[in-house]
Amino acid sequence: MKPHAFVAMPFGMKRDNQGHEIDFNRVYDELIKPALETTGLEVFRADQELRGGDIRTDMFQTLLLADLVLADLTLDNPNVWYELGVRHALRARGVVLISGGRVPTAFDLYTDRKLRYSIAHSGPDPFTLERDKRTLAEMVQTTMESWHDRKVSPVYQLMPNLQEPDWKSLHIGDVREFLEQHDTWDSRIQLARKAGRIGDVLVLANEAPVTAFRAEAWIKAGEALRKAERFRFALEQLEHGLAIDPHNLKGLREKGVCLQRLALAGQPRHSLDRARAHYRKVLEVYPQDPETRALLGRVDKDAWIAAWRRLGKTTDELREEAAEEGALLRAAIDGYATAHRRNPAHYYSGINALTLMHLHRHLIDDPRYDHDMAIMAGAVRFAAECEREEQQIFWSKLTLGDLEVLIGTPDTIKSTYREAIAKNDKDWFAFNSSIAQLQLPKDLSFRPDHVAVAIATFDRALQTLRRPKDHWQPRQVFFFSGHRIDEPDRQTKRFPAEKKEVAGKKIAEALDQFGAGPENLAMVQGPSGGNLVFLEACRQRNVHLQLLLPLPEPEFIDCSIPLSANGDQCRERFYRLKTGLEGSPRIMPDELGPLPKGANPFERCNLWLLYTALSYGINQVRFLCLWDGGDDEPGGTAHMYEEVKRRTGQVTWINTTIL
Repeated sequence: MKPHAFVAMPFGMKRDNQGHEIDFNRVYDELIKPALETTGLEVFRADQELRGGDIRTDMFQTLLLADLVLADLTLDNPNVWYELGVRHALRARGVVLISGGRVPTAFDLYTDRKLRYSIAHSGPDPFTLERDKRTLAEMVQTTMESWHDRKVSPVYQLMPNLQEPDWKSLHIGDVREFLEQHDTWDSRIQLARKAGRIGDVLVLANEAPVTAFRAEAWIKAGEALRKAERFRFALEQLEHGLAIDPHNLKGLREKGVCLQRLALAGQPRHSLDRARAHYRKVLEVYPQDPETRALLGRVDKDAWIAAWRRLGKTTDELREEAAEEGALLRAAIDGYATAHRRNPAHYYSGINALTLMHLHRHLIDDPRYDHDMAIMAGAVRFAAECEREEQQIFWSKLTLGDLEVLIGTPDTIKSTYREAIAKNDKDWFAFNSSIAQLQLPKDLSFRPDHVAVAIATFDRALQTLRRPKDHWQPRQVFFFSGHRIDEPDRQTKRFPAEKKEVAGKKIAEALDQFGAGPENLAMVQGPSGGNLVFLEACRQRNVHLQLLLPLPEPEFIDCSIPLSANGDQCRERFYRLKTGLEGSPRIMPDELGPLPKGANPFERCNLWLLYTALSYGINQVRFLCLWDGGDDEPGGTAHMYEEVKRRTGQVTWINTTIL
């Protein structure tokens, strides 16, 4: 969905201060609207957008949410000046000022850059119109690209500590058209997230009604990818969202977690120092946030563990090396302890600090934390017992169990953990995660009898649960785009019918080079032409198949597999292929909702196919295309080739001109 621009200007015929008549409807139709549309903006004017009722409520929300507000200050029109003032109060950026014939001299805007367009015969001057449109388009493009550079609102310039309001907190009154679109769009985002359809989330993120919504969606997509352990791709989405909303705390935390996990996985260009530096920058903006401080403590904890935990080491060797890295351990303790002191209700940071303090005493026999341990134990217990959020009760009870491991008895450990288990909704992964957390004291032989009781308690709980069946993860994900077989009367040949057999051999060779087999997945945007040849080759190799159709099936068949000299045969092949699928084809309008205004269904489906493939992991993606290298219709192979090359650079191109 295109970004949203709101135009504040006079309507109809008006006289300027010199008595000259100006037709502002012509100014809008001939200059403003076409210039803004060339930059990819959806343009609205107040007389078109505002409905009956209290129009100020609608106007305020439009001025709050619009990606860009353009104000025409040719006349001393009180409505325009008022709307500009409201925008300056609500948003620090995203304003373009223009005027016809004269430059306004208002003191507050005297130094602001303005576009002066020429007027002749009561409308835009035809001799300068094209130049004025180009200049306005360039000015708008620069404003949109430099969203987070210098603040243009004098209110935010002179009050640097003033924070822009959250659009959600000001969601009042009758919902306007694009807010209604947002509600529908957001419900689809939530459904896609719950179903684990990350590719769907990424497509929908690009279609948000306004920029503020897109930032939120990209951050949600990044969170979903992070939970699926697609850290590189998650980082890409988070950075998209943070480019729009750089102070989004959730997005900043998620970015730090991804940097941390990539460092632990040994990914190039990633280190724990990079994650540590990121969290410190976040704390410059949010110095009181305990979660970020706890995450910073987690970086130091991970660095400490990585320094000594090695396979094949004895317990004594692990303890000795862990003690040698005492400086890293103390850094982790300080991070968690600082977070807990900033917010004593944050029992997660408290129990981590307390656990590491006990391990420090156990390994080094240093009494420096003895006083803090006595105080913090009571503080953590009080905070955990005060938890009232239903979704957090299990974790608060778990914290109390962790506390008993440190200072309690086997009986109190068992009874407290059983209370936590009773509050868990049979979540196998939560139980298994709890056992994993107990591995640290077990490795270091800290209170071994107590830790053994704790692990045994969770083991018994796990025995009553069936491990959820893991979602099948393909080793490689193939996706394909290719020309349809040429109609007999096509003037410029791209994929003649006589080349079908040799194209099939080339596709088969490429699949064999990648080792395509039953542990792989293949996806296409509807099987027709080259796509059908590709799917048949995958079927012969027992590759799992998935079809994504841009249109409802009958409409897609009429559009993409037309009746022709070879049409009946292609349709029969399509129906045979479909009957052998493990699941039904996914229909884009059903999964993603109606096509956004001005969008092409095949381009949208290309992105849907690409994002779905990438959601399995960038390193797993293999793109094959059957293409003549020339221009293509919207949503064709050329579009997919450019998208994949830009994102991954990994393309196997079968050139139809040299088959």
